[in-house]
Amino acid sequence: MKITHIDTFLVHPGHRNLVFVKVRTDEGLYGVGEAYSAGPDDATVAVIKDFETWLVGRDPRDVEHLWQLMYNGSRFPGGVITTSAISGIEHALWDILGKSLNAPVWRLLGGKVRDKIRVYQNPGGGTPEETADRAQALIERYGYTALKIGPQPRDSHLLPQNAVIRESARRLEVLRLRVGLDIDIGVDPHAKIFEPSQAIAMAAALQPYRPFFFEEPLRPENVDALAKVARQVQIPIATGEMLYTKFQFRELLEKQACDIVQPDICCAGGISELRKIASMAEAHYVTVAPHNPMGPVATAVNVHLCAGIPNFLILEYHPDDEPPRRDLIKEPIQLEDGYLRVPEAPGLGIDLNEDAFERSP
Repeated sequence: MKITHIDTFLVHPGHRNLVFVKVRTDEGLYGVGEAYSAGPDDATVAVIKDFETWLVGRDPRDVEHLWQLMYNGSRFPGGVITTSAISGIEHALWDILGKSLNAPVWRLLGGKVRDKIRVYQNPGGGTPEETADRAQALIERYGYTALKIGPQPRDSHLLPQNAVIRESARRLEVLRLRVGLDIDIGVDPHAKIFEPSQAIAMAAALQPYRPFFFEEPLRPENVDALAKVARQVQIPIATGEMLYTKFQFRELLEKQACDIVQPDICCAGGISELRKIASMAEAHYVTVAPHNPMGPVATAVNVHLCAGIPNFLILEYHPDDEPPRRDLIKEPIQLEDGYLRVPEAPGLGIDLNEDAFERSP
């Protein structure tokens, strides 16, 4: 079996662009994947098309070899555009491998350790009360057992720091009172706190309301600063969405700078690389909660990965039950009472609905 062509589809179903990948072979089998929408998405498409010239004529089932070819052949490591392109192609290679063996991808990764994948959603909302209303509606509709919020008020960069901390705590307090003690609530400042001392102060204000995790209190460049925060707060620290490959996660884990890693399967290197990151995290007693703000293909890829990770915690999720997002793939993975069912079909078990793409340019 040989790769003959790689197609890309850049679509915009409402919130952001989505970059879908389709790898074709000379035996009629094809695989699908999704690259991260990094912003300059035409650049990601261009890198995928360049990789196509490297991969045509090669066996798509040699997933590890082709990953190494793309990563090492690019010479300069990292960079969200290159690693996103590699990730999207790699998903499709796994899809082809699974179809060729008539087995789901999770089976090829060592089998399942769970039959369903716990997920959470961010309800959004401008005010604390609006956030609580939306959260309650989501729980009633989808059966979620966990949520995540951005705690800071709008225009927080214009407010005194004490006001930001106070209002952040109030948002979590209102939500906690509304949903009760048994709904896990993650908080995500989106790396908008600069000083470690302010991150520590915010954590102390949030602590009484029992956050599930404290995500990206700082940007990722200075691991020592994040480790300082982790040593002084009692809320589990989660981070990793802006890191690529096992090489960047190594220092984070060695310095015990977090309790939960959040690699993104669409830009950190794909299925194989996230499996390696998860194994590294397991050796450091760290759990895995993949970052997943992208499309329904990304969700399906994550489900196969998370099915076999022993230290999996929870997956970020956006519902796929309403158009235009619902129309992007033929059969989305079903959500049942806050969990996604692990599919049994060969490969990733999903397919693109290309007829819908023209409606979301």
